[in-house]
Amino acid sequence: MSAVATMQPKLRVATVSLAGCFGCHMSFLDIDERLFELIEHIRFDRSPLTDIKEVGPCDIGLVEGGLCNAENVTVLREFRKNCKLLVAVGACALNGGLPALRNHLDVGQLLQDVYGDQVPNDPELPLPLNRVHPIHEVVRIDYALPGCPPPADAFWHLLQAVIAGNPHERAQGLIRYD
Repeated sequence: MSAVATMQPKLRVATVSLAGCFGCHMSFLDIDERLFELIEHIRFDRSPLTDIKEVGPCDIGLVEGGLCNAENVTVLREFRKNCKLLVAVGACALNGGLPALRNHLDVGQLLQDVYGDQVPNDPELPLPLNRVHPIHEVVRIDYALPGCPPPADAFWHLLQAVIAGNPHERAQGLIRYD
């Protein structure tokens, strides 16, 4: 049997950004040249490295950001359906992060204060939720990668553990709460 026939298929990885700052994606990209080593084992679907807008079935889904509007909820539920392993990445996905600072405010009053009599009322705009939710309040997560953002080495360790078949191996010393 040839070496090609015995190779394992590449794991499919997709990412999505909800209500957050995209900092977790930037930290993920800080893996730098190790991305070349990763592509020997994984294939990137929807991610900052591709221009794929829709997500199909994937092995690993990385979600950054919390849920601040109805569109975020719809995107997250669809993403969850397509991911074998869903990873909540960063403080916003895990607890709402900085966007959740608005949770003690009345959203209607906040919009009125910001826009006055010109509050946008376009059906194309997603309906804001009354509060920002962490993603585990809407879907099941399989793994959490805390931080704001998690360091690149934490992403690297997670992906190496998944490739090795042990996704819940903890990255000792990589996650700090300074």
